[in-house]
Amino acid sequence: MNILKDEDVFKVEGDGIALLVIHVPRGEFNMRPVYVGENPYKGTFKRNHEGDYHATEHEIRGMIRDQNHEGNDSTILEYYTMNDIDKETLRKYRQVFEIRNDGHVWNPLDDKSFLEKLGGYRKDRKTGVEGLTLAGLMMFGTGQAIRERFSNIFMDYRNETEVTVDVRWNDRITYDGTWENNLFNFFSKVTPKLTEDLPKPFKLEGIQRIDETLVHKAIREAFVNLIIHADYLMDAGTLKIIKKNKSFEFTNPGILKLPIEDIFRGGNSKPRNPHMQTMLRMVGFGDNAGSGFPTILATWEAEGWIRPELLEDTVLNQVTLILQMKKVAVVEEQGNFVQKNDRSLTEVLTEVLTEVNFKKIQPLIPVLENKKEIPPKEAEGVLGKSTSTTYRYLSMLVDVGVLIKEGNTNRIIYKLA
Repeated sequence: MNILKDEDVFKVEGDGIALLVIHVPRGEFNMRPVYVGENPYKGTFKRNHEGDYHATEHEIRGMIRDQNHEGNDSTILEYYTMNDIDKETLRKYRQVFEIRNDGHVWNPLDDKSFLEKLGGYRKDRKTGVEGLTLAGLMMFGTGQAIRERFSNIFMDYRNETEVTVDVRWNDRITYDGTWENNLFNFFSKVTPKLTEDLPKPFKLEGIQRIDETLVHKAIREAFVNLIIHADYLMDAGTLKIIKKNKSFEFTNPGILKLPIEDIFRGGNSKPRNPHMQTMLRMVGFGDNAGSGFPTILATWEAEGWIRPELLEDTVLNQVTLILQMKKVAVVEEQGNFVQKNDRSLTEVLTEVLTEVNFKKIQPLIPVLENKKEIPPKEAEGVLGKSTSTTYRYLSMLVDVGVLIKEGNTNRIIYKLA
């Protein structure tokens, strides 16, 4: 299948050199996998930075699942019944639902009928098979039933706001046998911990106090996105949330269904789990389809914080959203290392880079501190990476203002700013 257009092939000239550039666009989610030959399980390749690799069977199955416009979470889990629902979790959910939706026609329904309306229980009219859906079990199931069916999926929250050499986290919520580890419980337990340290203004609407801000809402929106876009049918994965001093990291299993630019633009949400999205929206969590990510972007921009990062790892098959509560002006000021030479290079870089990116360039720090400059070939040897990956890492340091690129094609060198 050829998905190239004429505008994807063009020529770039500079310094007496002409390059032919072929931009390979991302295939639409309903067109993947794009493969060579007649068998997708033999002819599907993935581009991971500097090379092409055979996609695994699990990765190909994930692409095929993503072709479904209706998402994945309506899948009936045969032999999983209402006995696998944690009654206390569902009771808490219905209590919130009734408060938020006073007089709703679903309120008098029994639990099974209620779940059917939400998409948590379904009967296939054609085959007669019925049972809990993926959405119903993952959101409200008993921990034992979830672990039996989805032993590959984990939930993990860590508070790392005060970590030291001896302390890896200050607080953690993961499966420890003290709670039914379904998604609604995870969401209910973790959300207050994420926002408890945020400033709460004293504001009244009539006689009711409003004690949260748009930042509270944006962080909850990020958590909702984590749940509704995760691929729970992968061979392995973790819904991971890390809270740090001035940042949050939300990681979910599954690659992006849409290009990043479409996600940032909003208005075209394609969640893998639309029934989970409905379940959360009906109790007040999550914006309308397609508006969630723009809400986060608008909030961060209004606060003057640096733009959120959405990172896709096609090797680990996961996506991470990084929200840093750092002012753009402060980051730009920190970027000039020469002006801030009373601070170590490590201190500067840990403030202007994400933890993931800092680890990538960490081997360069001793060389830069000693020599104040480095040519690309030497950097390539220090990092042990390919030429293209090395240039990408060096460009990242240029972007944050730590390095300056000097010279032409024949003699490039990167110097501390």
